[in-house]
Amino acid sequence: MAKNLVIVESPAKAQTIKRYLGKNYKVKASMGHLIDLPRSQMGIEIDEEFKPKYITIRGKGKTLAELKKEAKKAEKVYLAADPDREGEAICWHLRRALNVEDQENCRVIFNEITKEAVKSAFKEPREIAYDLVNAQQARRVLDRLVGYNISPILWKKVRKGLSAGRVQSVAVKLICDREKEIEKFEPEEYWSLIADLQKDGMDFEAKLQKIEGEKAKISSEENMNEILKELKNVSYIVKKVEKKERLRNPNPPFITSTLQQDAYRRLGFSARKTMRVAQQLYEGVKVSGEGHVGLITYLRTDSTRISQTALQAAKEYIESEFGKEYHPGKPRPYKGKKSAQDAHEAIRPTRFDLSPSKMQDALEKDQLRLYKLIWNRFIASQMTPAKFDTISADISAGKMEFRARGSQLKFAGFLTLYKDDQDKDELLPELKKGEELDLKELKPNQHFTQPPPRYSEASLVKTLEKEGVGRPSTYASIIENIQSKTYVVQEEKKLYPTQLGKIVVEQLEEFFPNIVDVDFTAKVEEGLDRIEEGDKDWQEFLKEFYEPFEKQLNKAEEEMKKIEIEEEKTDVECDKCGSYMVVKHGRYGKFLACPSFPDCKNTKPFVKELDVTCPKCQGKVVERKSKKGRKFLGCDNYPDCDFLTWYKPIENESCPKCNSFLVQRGRKNKYYQCSHPDCDYTIDEVLDENSKEKNSSKNTKN
Repeated sequence: MAKNLVIVESPAKAQTIKRYLGKNYKVKASMGHLIDLPRSQMGIEIDEEFKPKYITIRGKGKTLAELKKEAKKAEKVYLAADPDREGEAICWHLRRALNVEDQENCRVIFNEITKEAVKSAFKEPREIAYDLVNAQQARRVLDRLVGYNISPILWKKVRKGLSAGRVQSVAVKLICDREKEIEKFEPEEYWSLIADLQKDGMDFEAKLQKIEGEKAKISSEENMNEILKELKNVSYIVKKVEKKERLRNPNPPFITSTLQQDAYRRLGFSARKTMRVAQQLYEGVKVSGEGHVGLITYLRTDSTRISQTALQAAKEYIESEFGKEYHPGKPRPYKGKKSAQDAHEAIRPTRFDLSPSKMQDALEKDQLRLYKLIWNRFIASQMTPAKFDTISADISAGKMEFRARGSQLKFAGFLTLYKDDQDKDELLPELKKGEELDLKELKPNQHFTQPPPRYSEASLVKTLEKEGVGRPSTYASIIENIQSKTYVVQEEKKLYPTQLGKIVVEQLEEFFPNIVDVDFTAKVEEGLDRIEEGDKDWQEFLKEFYEPFEKQLNKAEEEMKKIEIEEEKTDVECDKCGSYMVVKHGRYGKFLACPSFPDCKNTKPFVKELDVTCPKCQGKVVERKSKKGRKFLGCDNYPDCDFLTWYKPIENESCPKCNSFLVQRGRKNKYYQCSHPDCDYTIDEVLDENSKEKNSSKNTKN
């Protein structure tokens, strides 16, 4: 019989560490928290120094009973939940439920699930870290005080079922504020001028920089026409040539927030999906001949610190795979931000003999993609910089001055492994001061200033991190919650506030201004960090928050007016009762619902009708969503007509061969194509991403 009982959170983690501990250890999984605050009530004794009322989570009684039974048989109990506040709280609850001695060294922590890390951790178990537990308790109680007090007020004054989470409310306000900026934005016209030049048969471009020695500012077509007149019959002379070598350094290894951002940008993963897949890689996957192996270090971290062992292993791997010239000779350090807790290493691979190419058969598709991203980012972070030869040339043209820039990759360095789309060669011919160039064409372009972009999941995570709102482990749940509560909807990967989201934020701004204040929320996070560090009493911290908050609650109860939210009506009749259906917002976007609910519970998908006709049957083309939430265009006569396209239609553009509408295709090199499946008409288009206008060089394929 095993002498020792080890408790972790998940079965996958249990399988992985069981391999390293031997027959004297029995490893069981708690399946996360077993004990928590009740869901049906606040569960906080405010008058008793904010004492929490913990209960066994519904449905977890059987698991807890099994662990108690195993603990009684064991000589020693080890608690090995994840190495963060949440994990420490799980262990604290288990210690009390299993009657483990208070002063006993029962807590085991490891940053990576490898044989060396696990064995080392079991040699040095420690007591429960109560400062971490208190920080987690303070956050949990604080969120209950906010959510369970403000939400009932919103139910009375706005709509039933609403919630006002402490951090999620700030996230919604950021999105609402951005929408206000976009609505108020007034575009301003400006122009740019490109000279298409040539030397020795090689074409290149130069952009107008100065007019009579001052920065070129062209605000109208009239201004541009005057400039074009002045440029008639002038010579284009090379005034100055400057050559340099430019180094581009690699990015640091991933922390939680940058992993979420890059996985979104490169792989299209949501923050929630990134964390789920990363957790699988951390806990371990089955590797042929080895059993379960943990592939990455702990995924919830704000530190770019790397262990000396990993740095040495990375150096050996780089020199072996790429050559000594690809490693700088000594480890490349990275500075973390001042607010970083620095409790764990950066996210990196744990085994350098298990490269992504060797793990193709062991990993599922999404696991492999994320593992490769983490692997490449970490290895690249320890490689030499990329070297570019750059050249800039100032070219005089009468009173005007143009500038041409070029660059050529000289040594790839880390870009061998981790390349961005921005790393492209832009070649210039050999230019010499004083020589005259041939002008092929002057290309004026009209632009308009653009409003700030709406948040994507990645840019929202970046902003929350920058402002100190929330912590790495909370970003995914924040984004999920604000969408599940329909305060925000996501369309084409952009986050839009709903009418409901705007109303809730307006009420919170008026009656609970500190709750949606970015600076105040960041200070709360700093206070929680101080509790963790042992510099602040958690109950005193809650008292300081609650006293002014209670006054705000009383004022809101008395003064907040009841708000009636008008529903968007449509001309679509309900199939069951004949009422005209209304637009509702759900977790996955808009849908149609019968206004007679709950007497009639009929719903329909929301379809947007487009101003184009089906190329097959001339029916209406509508926008639909697939089961995975991806938008596509289909015929309104489905299933009688099976027309479908995933591509965006082009307004006021039709095919000259069959008169069907055109769609835009391609990501980098965009082009237009006929929507009719039996027509091969195509037009190559070059799109100016700044002005969003066409500067087309048409190549028609008939």
